[in-house]
Amino acid sequence: MASHQLFIGALAKQTGFKTTTIRYYETIGLLPQTQRGENRYRVYSKETVELLQFIVKAKRLGFTLSEIKEIVEIRQMGHAPCVHVKALLESKIADVDQQIADLLTLRKMLGRLSSNWKRQTRHKGSGAIICPHIEQAKASIRQVRTVPGAAFS
Repeated sequence: MASHQLFIGALAKQTGFKTTTIRYYETIGLLPQTQRGENRYRVYSKETVELLQFIVKAKRLGFTLSEIKEIVEIRQMGHAPCVHVKALLESKIADVDQQIADLLTLRKMLGRLSSNWKRQTRHKGSGAIICPHIEQAKASIRQVRTVPGAAFS
């Protein structure tokens, strides 16, 4: 076996991916189908290592596996994917801006609940089923959406 080729265990160790994840990426077409050695084991190239490193960076920026696959396919067709990436980035920025607005609204509501705490310390007579503090909160707050992979999701 050439020195630039790796078995799946070595690839996993070098990139930090689990072997099951590497196989999954192959199944969904994110990684190209691998060659098999004479022993029928999967054999990976240096390019696979580089592709997995790209996937890590793209995921950290909030790209989905589907989006990453699109980017990789554009490159594999011989085109620069930068225009496509720019459009994806603009969409992600708009999503993050909306999430920030949602979180600020939630922050204000939580602050109001906390500051009103002393006025609503007793459950008896409040008509609350469980907790008057939560039950008297505005129901108009929408659920905060988060960026895939974000720490607060």
